[in-house]
Amino acid sequence: QVQLVESGGGLVQAGGSLRLSCVASGIIFDINTMGWYRQAPGKQRELVAEITSGGNTNYADSVKGRFTISRDNAMSTVYLQMNSLKPEDTAVYYCNAKRAITYWGQGTQVTVSS
Repeated sequence: QVQLVESGGGLVQAGGSLRLSCVASGIIFDINTMGWYRQAPGKQRELVAEITSGGNTNYADSVKGRFTISRDNAMSTVYLQMNSLKPEDTAVYYCNAKRAITYWGQGTQVTVSS
């Protein structure tokens, strides 16, 4: 089992920044990918960014150049630095960890006001 706890969400004005953190605990030695997804009201959950244990990253086109994902070497904590936030970034952001199965955090709300 893997437990994921997100933090760092909140309310910010457009153009501002937030940093999300996700701490993984439990059986984490074989996590191969950690990532961030988001779900806005009435929309499907979508990938924002992910990072592999080897350090390879993948970003949604809508956040490239604005968001940066990073992790510690133990793959126990993953971060999402979000800059130049836009109102359309408003969503619940979920942390995700992949082993043989996929685990999800409880989500953290990010609200960007115009």
